[in-house]
Order: sequence, then C-alpha cells, then structure tokens
Amino acid sequence: MDSVIRYAKNAKDAGLDGVVCSVHEAQAIHEACGPEFLTVTPGIRLASDSKDDQKRVATPALARERGCDYIVVGRSITKAGNPKEVFEEIEETMNGTV
Repeated sequence: MDSVIRYAKNAKDAGLDGVVCSVHEAQAIHEACGPEFLTVTPGIRLASDSKDDQKRVATPALARERGCDYIVVGRSITKAGNPKEVFEEIEETMNGTV
C-alpha cells in the first residue's frame, strides 16, 4: 500500500488529476492526496458475476463505499442478457438509490 500512495502522490505532484487504482486503495489515496484527486477503478463486477481472470474485483456498492470517483464496468454489462438493465442497476447503486 505504501508504494501505491507514493505513486499517487508523485502523480499529483506531476500535475495529474488522478490515477487508475484498485477499489481497495481508493480511500487511502483520497486521504493522502485529497478528495479532489480522482480515482478511476476497474474490475467492478456485480456480486453475482464470476471473477473470471481478475483477482481484485469489487462490487459497485463497495466502490461507492470506498469513495471511488469513477468505475470501469466491462463484463457485467457486456455479458448480460439485458445490458441496459444491468447498467441501470449499477447506476442506482452508485447514486445511492439502492
């Protein structure tokens, strides 16, 4: 975790607006770099989805809880029978309406 924070601080010092990081580091990055420093988190899956080849996945609810600014959702939507319905479910979760 120390190296992740160090890299995030280096990115901020270099003038970047944020970093791509795991949901598991987003909260610590915000604490170290400030709430305005953006976190983009891939590996977001619905709880019912398979992890497939990814090891560090998280649900949209956990991403919201950890303060992620933006999430990247792939397979949960692209493999869904009704992608629009899944998108709306994720959007409701991120907006705190679920």
